[in-house]
Amino acid sequence: MKRIQIIIAVVLALSISAKAGFVFTQFPGSKLTYHTKKNFDEITILKNTGSTRCKKPKECKKETIDGSIERFVYRIPPNRTALEVYKNFEIALKRADFHILAQPRTKQIRYFIDKYCGFHDINGFGSEDDKDHFYISAEAPDKSEYIMIYVGEGYRGRPGKAAIGIIKPKQMETALVKIVNAEIMKKEIETNGHIPIYGIYFDFNKARLQPSSEPTIKEIAKLLKKNPSLKLYVVGHTDNIGNLNYNMELSKRRAKAVVDELVKKYNIDPGRLKAFGVGPLAPVSTNKTEKGRSKNRRVELIEQ
Repeated sequence: MKRIQIIIAVVLALSISAKAGFVFTQFPGSKLTYHTKKNFDEITILKNTGSTRCKKPKECKKETIDGSIERFVYRIPPNRTALEVYKNFEIALKRADFHILAQPRTKQIRYFIDKYCGFHDINGFGSEDDKDHFYISAEAPDKSEYIMIYVGEGYRGRPGKAAIGIIKPKQMETALVKIVNAEIMKKEIETNGHIPIYGIYFDFNKARLQPSSEPTIKEIAKLLKKNPSLKLYVVGHTDNIGNLNYNMELSKRRAKAVVDELVKKYNIDPGRLKAFGVGPLAPVSTNKTEKGRSKNRRVELIEQ
């Protein structure tokens, strides 16, 4: 595994490894203004159209890549130029055996960002049109990772910015969303006495149902109408973030919101439904990860 560490313009520490990924540490005199990491998203990068590297935006080919994407935006020190930082990035990538795909340079920043650069959705890229702006994209030797970098001079005397995007192409996880209809609910309740429901959504920290909950609520109503003798406990669950007493009360209010929706909108007999909330007291997964907490936030239907 090849691993290098160099200093970008004496101020940016950048460690590159084609297999281990990219690791950035904030460079002295700079300021990290934006950082995000998404497990699956898409981003558009510029690539060469043939065997030669494209030098102008219009000569480059745009390609959208799906995968894990991490983005950083740094405000570079006022005593460093965009060209100096850009050149050091170029050297670092070459030393790490990354293949350079595109290196356009432009003075028309607004046009460049809107048309060609994958950073158009990152905040604060206003810059003077008559200043130089640089872009470089590259791929790892095994094509398992891509990096794209934009460096621009500042606006009205302000320090410039360096934006880095790290892309690891991969397939999207599938089968994460399950269709739970009235028939599946019936079978689960008959077999296990209860069913967890994940298709009911609430406003953050509130008991107000979001419109996207309607298909699931509709299926619960269908279940009840097709099985007139069925009576249910509607039980709200939360993760363990926040005060216990508040979560207990919130989970009950959310369960009641489901009951009220079934009664008022679908004319279900209120005597067939009882709302309860147990907050974080009946987890089905760990609360130490977001994935686990998302499993714990649910509504369960339990046969009375």
